[in-house]
Amino acid sequence: MTTAEKPRIRVRAGSSAVPAPQTAPRVRASYMRDTPSGVIASRPASLREHRDEIRRVWWRAAALAMDMLQNSGRLRGAADQIIADTVGVELQLNPRPDLSAFGYDQKEAIEWTRLVKSRFKVWAWSPLECDFRAKFTLPQHTDVGVRHWLAFGESVGIVEYLPLSQRLPGTKTGTKFLLLSPQKLVQETNEAVGLYQGIMHDAYGRPTHYRFEERRDGITVKTDYAARDGDGRQLVMHAFDPFSSDDVRGLSPLATTFRKYLMAENTEDAIAQVHFMQTIYAAILKSGKPSAEAFEALSELKTSGFEGAENVAEGLMTYYGAKLEKAADSEVRYGEGAGVSHLAPDEDLEFKTVSTPGGQSMPFIASLHREQARALGISYGGYTMDYTASTYASTNMENSALWPLAQRRTDRIAAPHVLVPYASWLDEEIGEGRIPFKGGYEVFKANREAILWALCQGPSKPTADDEKRAKASSERMANGTGTLERECGELGDDPEEVFESRLMWHQRYIDAGMRSPFERGYGSKSSTEAQQQGTSA
Repeated sequence: MTTAEKPRIRVRAGSSAVPAPQTAPRVRASYMRDTPSGVIASRPASLREHRDEIRRVWWRAAALAMDMLQNSGRLRGAADQIIADTVGVELQLNPRPDLSAFGYDQKEAIEWTRLVKSRFKVWAWSPLECDFRAKFTLPQHTDVGVRHWLAFGESVGIVEYLPLSQRLPGTKTGTKFLLLSPQKLVQETNEAVGLYQGIMHDAYGRPTHYRFEERRDGITVKTDYAARDGDGRQLVMHAFDPFSSDDVRGLSPLATTFRKYLMAENTEDAIAQVHFMQTIYAAILKSGKPSAEAFEALSELKTSGFEGAENVAEGLMTYYGAKLEKAADSEVRYGEGAGVSHLAPDEDLEFKTVSTPGGQSMPFIASLHREQARALGISYGGYTMDYTASTYASTNMENSALWPLAQRRTDRIAAPHVLVPYASWLDEEIGEGRIPFKGGYEVFKANREAILWALCQGPSKPTADDEKRAKASSERMANGTGTLERECGELGDDPEEVFESRLMWHQRYIDAGMRSPFERGYGSKSSTEAQQQGTSA
């Protein structure tokens, strides 16, 4: 008997005897997965330090932004709208020092704060006192600083103290604020000594000096200004919105809109050219008369030698000559007194016009404008003045979404134009004894940062319905979810000033024997509600 053996199959190394099941190819989920058209691969991109990218494009971006702001009514209006949303008429200084540690009770602290605010407002609105050039007020400096931020991405200024010998007649203070164009801040970079794009840094990356290019007596010189003095007072104001933690300079917010803005401008120019051409019509005179080549052919026919050819040519010449004599009696006029008296035989007058662009042009331009408005942090309606599709709900949503951006610009960009000179001004006022402080200047100097703590209040929050906003504010105050600071802040008011004004006018009405308009419920009901209550009674 033979023993049954298990069949053996030779299999090549690396393969399997059992065929693999046929399955669909697996797609791996990952970042940067491209489309079949290769849209991601076709877009060139490289990763560099953001401050190097700003240094590379700063001058070109500033030039383009300035050109657009100077030659575009829409962008100029947008800049004014941003200033109105960020600054309003002026930023209201709101000192918030904690004076309880220096022997002030609550009443004394309020009186001291009121004195500081009133004296600072007089100083800020006097060009002779606040401006180094004695030309502009501090609110004007703030407006110019916001425009600098739009064009250059930053705003720079220097605080100087002029001794008595250098002050103009009538000037009482020596603290002056000098606002400079950011293009005066040089673009030099030497990282070996800590100089990057005009700013000198120490080993820890802290700015120590700013290098400005100045013109003195017709000669351009470069001057280094210290960021702070020996006592820590801030001497150079540099306001910009950094994108990265390593940023040294700012970049115009218009830089992200250059491509789309120019596309919209070119599209609008093309549409404008079409409309201009529509006002100029093209007149085409169709005639059956022969051209110059035909008359040359008749001349050749006379000398051809054919029998009767000369008679035929002369007959045709006579025929067309009669037609031309008839046409000479008619006229076609353009301009003043336009008209057509009579056309020659076999003539037809046609007018050609230029066709208008398709209906897709306006939605396309609107989409470009929306992107620009979004980058600037203003509403589409505020950017284009087009409110055709706006509703009450959409307007409120726009205001709610953009209001935090306006507040952020107020704190980051506009407020340093007030707070930096305010700190040096108050230092001088206390040091010279014009504003008293318990403990004297030495106590103030040792606690300068705590005493100088202040905020800047911007304009009121925009609204589509004042009555509804007032009712919502009253409801929040009544149910305990609102505060006086918040409600006054949305209106652009200082709660301290509101209280003092209400108290003064309330007491004045009472002393005069009149009913105070600030009594609860007095004058707060509409005429319709009053009539309804009178009818029900």
